[in-house]
Amino acid sequence: MHFTCSCWGQPNTTSMLAPQADQVMALGDWEERWQEDRIGFHQPHVHKMLEKNIDKVVSGRTGVRFFFPLCGKAVDMKWLADMGHSVVGVEISEKAIKQFFAENNLTYSEEPVPAIPAAKVYKSSERNISLYQCDLFKFSSSIGGQFGAIWDRGSLVAINPRDRETYADLIISLMAKDCRYLLDTLLYNAALYSGPPFFVPDEQLASLFGKSCDLELLQSADAMTERYRAWGLDSLTENLHLITPKSI
Repeated sequence: MHFTCSCWGQPNTTSMLAPQADQVMALGDWEERWQEDRIGFHQPHVHKMLEKNIDKVVSGRTGVRFFFPLCGKAVDMKWLADMGHSVVGVEISEKAIKQFFAENNLTYSEEPVPAIPAAKVYKSSERNISLYQCDLFKFSSSIGGQFGAIWDRGSLVAINPRDRETYADLIISLMAKDCRYLLDTLLYNAALYSGPPFFVPDEQLASLFGKSCDLELLQSADAMTERYRAWGLDSLTENLHLITPKSI
């Protein structure tokens, strides 16, 4: 299912985004959540939508370089590395990164990142996994190269809404020509919950990525649970998109 940006900019989309437009989470707020173990966004199992659609992402390739923006301690990283793929993640929380290695029984080395003051990269000894502890917006292709795949679950929906264009530009710059970018978004009434995770409509995705990429909606599922009902939501839809660079 393909979509275009025909309705982006119309009042209905703008008004839907308006309640969250000025919401801001500082990097320190995310670090505090990790320190206090307020990490309800972490999933202890491989994401079901990733499992179901992995063949569409890998697309017959071996040893694919996967990028995980705002990776946390996602178990999906180990799952992909065990298949022979390589993983590069970016995460602000040192605690999250160290927990990832400890919980997966992986040893690691720790190195500075010369291009980013105070940043570190943690490299697994047993698997091809490198996790950068830094501000995502200071990461670039000159530091990490480009990627054949990206798994974005809890990243675009977590960054501040006003930073989405900067975020999209970064992601596009990290995409190799054969990149397959799997993006998980959430649809709900933004007037009922301030986020994060934030509401990101399909129409805005087309605005952010449509000029240089093709977008396909792979899966849409009712994701409503008691947890989200407690936030005040009356419905929640989870959408999975495949975004690929347009052929020149």
